Amino acid sequence: MLEVKPRSAPGPAPSNSHAGVSIAEAARRAGVSVHTLRYYERAGLVVTTVGRTASGRRRYQQLDLDWITVCTKLRATGMPIKTIRRYAQLVAAGPGNEQDRLALMEAHRVDVIAKLAEIEENLKLIDHKIDTYRGRLAAGDADSYGVPERAGGR
Repeated sequence: MLEVKPRSAPGPAPSNSHAGVSIAEAARRAGVSVHTLRYYERAGLVVTTVGRTASGRRRYQQLDLDWITVCTKLRATGMPIKTIRRYAQLVAAGPGNEQDRLALMEAHRVDVIAKLAEIEENLKLIDHKIDTYRGRLAAGDADSYGVPERAGGR
């Protein structure tokens, strides 16, 4: 599990144009857009201060990329930005709030399980339709299956 240790001194990270990767490379590696990376920073989802070069360009470290992956996975499972922000705040605050982090993840897990159950039910309907169409096609009578009759004799 990823545990992030915030940088000890607040403010910008030390500038070193050779350390880390550009925002474009970070986006490519994380599988998100540059816009998404900037948004994550503005939204308070990034737990460390992203380093910058002397000219002000962002430089992402592996730790930043790992955290962005956590954020994208949480988003992909339906966690609201507000909740991810809360989680990021807890992680950035350091040790002592693990119970809060656990509660947050357990609540999200309940939500994800409910969504999975709903998706499984939807998949059953899709599988039923596929089976029906395959059966009708094999029997040669699929021409009018699933087409509603129109009022007025059409």
